[in-house]
Amino acid sequence: MKKKTLIKLIDQWHKIGSNNKILTVLDASLLFFAVFTGYALRLSIKIPSEYLPEMVFSGIAFGITIQIGFYLGRLHRVYWPQASVEEFYRMSWAYGISSVAFTLMSHFVLPFEVPRTSLAISIFLGFIFLCIEKASLRFVYIGTPETSCRTSEGKAFIVGAGQAGCLLVRDLKRSGSGFKPVAFFDDDPGKIGKSMAGIPVLDNIENLPRHIRKYEANMVLIALPSLSGGQIQDILAKIEKTGLEIRVLPGLYELAEGSVTVNRLRKVRIEDLLRREPIKLDLKGIGEVITDKTVLITGAGGSIGSEICRQVATHRPTEIIALGHGEFSIYTLLEGLEEEGVTVPIHPIIADVADETKMSKVFEKYSPQVVFHAAAHKHVPLMECNPDEAIRVNCWGTWTIARLAGENKVERMVMISTDKAVNPTSVMGATKRLAEMLIQEAQDKFSDTAYMAVRFGNVLGSRGSVIPKFERQIERGGPVTVTHPDMKRYFMLIPEAVSLVLQASALGKGNELFVLDMGEPVKIVDLAEMMIRSHGYEPGKDIPIKFSGIRPGEKLFEELFYNPNQIDRTAHEKIFLSKLDKAASSYTPSLSTIVFQQKTTDPILLLESLDNIQAQEKTRRLG
Repeated sequence: MKKKTLIKLIDQWHKIGSNNKILTVLDASLLFFAVFTGYALRLSIKIPSEYLPEMVFSGIAFGITIQIGFYLGRLHRVYWPQASVEEFYRMSWAYGISSVAFTLMSHFVLPFEVPRTSLAISIFLGFIFLCIEKASLRFVYIGTPETSCRTSEGKAFIVGAGQAGCLLVRDLKRSGSGFKPVAFFDDDPGKIGKSMAGIPVLDNIENLPRHIRKYEANMVLIALPSLSGGQIQDILAKIEKTGLEIRVLPGLYELAEGSVTVNRLRKVRIEDLLRREPIKLDLKGIGEVITDKTVLITGAGGSIGSEICRQVATHRPTEIIALGHGEFSIYTLLEGLEEEGVTVPIHPIIADVADETKMSKVFEKYSPQVVFHAAAHKHVPLMECNPDEAIRVNCWGTWTIARLAGENKVERMVMISTDKAVNPTSVMGATKRLAEMLIQEAQDKFSDTAYMAVRFGNVLGSRGSVIPKFERQIERGGPVTVTHPDMKRYFMLIPEAVSLVLQASALGKGNELFVLDMGEPVKIVDLAEMMIRSHGYEPGKDIPIKFSGIRPGEKLFEELFYNPNQIDRTAHEKIFLSKLDKAASSYTPSLSTIVFQQKTTDPILLLESLDNIQAQEKTRRLG
């Protein structure tokens, strides 16, 4: 009976911790009580009637002032049962600043001055009360008996008895998720036979199928966010024939944005199967580039641009100018950043990077110190039909941003490039190659700004990638359309690519073309088969694969550099420097003049003519 009562009390306390409105009222009540106690202690417990109006008014004013400070600090968005040290640190700062504000109000604004002793006691007790309240929500969440197991409808095996697995088990026990964790499976012999987070570590992963009948499990949860895609595939090969439903925690790049909770579990995605080992970043170096700086991000509503916004925000810039052409994508970005609790000031701007007048006003108004240029047209077949638009945005837009960056003495500009710029056969690839060359010309003209470009291949999950298309086709029952059985592409997770872009920005000194290590290229048909299997179907049997033929401008294989022997290593193992491209700027003529005085709208012909001019110029100088 006592246990049931305890469980009910815990449930009620969790509900309070999950409801910000109730928590705000509770906070205000505790602050009012702190003021009451402050007056009572000063006046030897009994408060004379003439002090009551003053005490009531002070208590209300104190509560409102602290709550305003918490709101400005976005503490009303914190889920306190899972709060970290950072949230308590933020609360301390907000409380301290608000207390100073209330003290000044007491002296200069309120119709009376709160006695100093009462004020000091009230501020001290208010902080203690709030800390106890928030900490109790957190500690009760971590350490209390199971509350959700009584309503469980299924039983789950947890693969991975590490920190993530233990955190997941604790959250499963309290979340009312509908299933109960019954056992761990882990390949570490030192853990097998022991108990962790209240459940046993039964066996290694390969032997998981043997225990299904005994424990009546109907779900497998993979809690190994640090594993590579190949290791995830090996685990799936061992357990996918069991018929159990499989869920997985996302990789470390995605988990960096939040904690390990039941809500993060999802079906296996292609991103999980192509994960790479986590990379190490020089966070101090990246911070020196971004922290306390005004950062302009073009193409901020796109897949890469929006992730740049998210990651830049974690390095505490002064403000972010999020510039994009599509209003809905910028709106979606802002909504997402707000939901994630980003507190950095974001200035949304709907504009075209090729609009010189508008861009000049942006630079004049905000004076950015760092620019990440991600705006571009990237769809290969569409740009084959619209070469003039590809030149306008990818070339003219890039030159506009680069020129304004130089004229306004921006500290550094980083342009996002693509592997399609190497030996381009498409309009899009040719315009991006021209954009790289324009960045190099800008470096020659504006020595106060460090210009650099970062080149990489496809990213998983972008709006223009094959992944969303394959998802739709699988959901419809097929067929999944692949252009050619031998077509290969480089793939990388968006958070990983952006992390390396930020790292490259810290490595760059100016006039560099960085190339990211994309790993091994993946056959598109293999990718399609992996996605079909991840949905529980057999490729060719349940979901057919159809080859549709190569589209205009596409290549069977993409390259990351012109010559593998013409690259240098950098201080980071995943970032290379293209030596040949770096040297090219030394004999590039006034590219901006040539590009924008040419009448042709065919960037490939334009690039060929530029190559001829470069070769002639180099021969003349050597001759």
